[in-house]
Amino acid sequence: MIPNRRLQEILDRFAFIEAKMNSVTDPGKIAQLGRDYAALLPVVGTIRDWQQAEADLAAARGLLAERDMQALAEEEITEIEARLPQLEEELRRALLPRDAADERAAILEIRPGTGGDEAALFAGDLLRMYLRFAESQGWKTEILDENPAELGGFKEVVVAIRGQGVFARLKFESGVHRVQRVPVTEASGRIHTSAATVAVLPEAEEIDVEIPAGDIRIDTMRASGAGGQHVNTTDSAVRITHLPTGIVVTSSEKSQHQNRARAMAVLRAKLFDLERQRADADRAATRKGQVGSGDRSERIRTYNFPQGRVTDHRIGLTLYRLDEVMAGDLTEITDALVAADQAQRLAEMEA
Repeated sequence: MIPNRRLQEILDRFAFIEAKMNSVTDPGKIAQLGRDYAALLPVVGTIRDWQQAEADLAAARGLLAERDMQALAEEEITEIEARLPQLEEELRRALLPRDAADERAAILEIRPGTGGDEAALFAGDLLRMYLRFAESQGWKTEILDENPAELGGFKEVVVAIRGQGVFARLKFESGVHRVQRVPVTEASGRIHTSAATVAVLPEAEEIDVEIPAGDIRIDTMRASGAGGQHVNTTDSAVRITHLPTGIVVTSSEKSQHQNRARAMAVLRAKLFDLERQRADADRAATRKGQVGSGDRSERIRTYNFPQGRVTDHRIGLTLYRLDEVMAGDLTEITDALVAADQAQRLAEMEA
């Protein structure tokens, strides 16, 4: 049974946020209130649906004493009682503690692992897969930094993906992605195994992470790689080193001002993620190996081209439609991962 007091506290909080949004003028506070409102809106809708069903059930039972309404009341009671278990399940899921970063945009980082040139090519394939998935979701993408490999693909690529609920959908993509296929450079037709590492970080705002000027060193470098005759003529690339942690981020587009802003955005995301990892250390230890562990050294998925299959090892999901997945159709996989995480957290909450 779900305590009514807890439900009323949520409804009261939602009403307070609605009222506050009409009076606050500070942009930072407005943004935070907007995130809180968006996070609570579906929960409040689910609560109200459940409460309405309970009220309708009580009203129908009250009509049983009236002879001319008895048959209609019994029919309505049967229908509502059949719906209530599903509504209660939806309500339990809605009341699960939410990751405060779920509604945020995300920073996606892809780097080749073992496999040399083939791993770099696979990193490029993963980038195209995620960009197409983002497009199908109506999200906006922006390449923040890229380091192309000589034979194609990338040595590293960093992308900002912006839209509603981006991090919630993509956070389970962090980890090692393994590919099994015959490389285009393989004359004998032997299947090779290589890998790429994906990291998904919630995008942080300046109010989330304070970075004192004395904590960073900013270096300008000569940009390199393809991009036209002007790329190698100015010291436009920017490298920022966060001295307390040793984290290094770069951006190497044509505009030095834009590069600095992009590099700072990535640095904030990394520091925000580091703080989240510290805060979640105890919880992560008890959930090691589960869907939401976020362990980026863990092999999470295999893309087997000869068999046309993709397997997510954390939840044992295998799909024999690899071409569609590589073309950006990740919905079935992301839905299954979110559902598995919710089921695990429900089991923990009810244990």
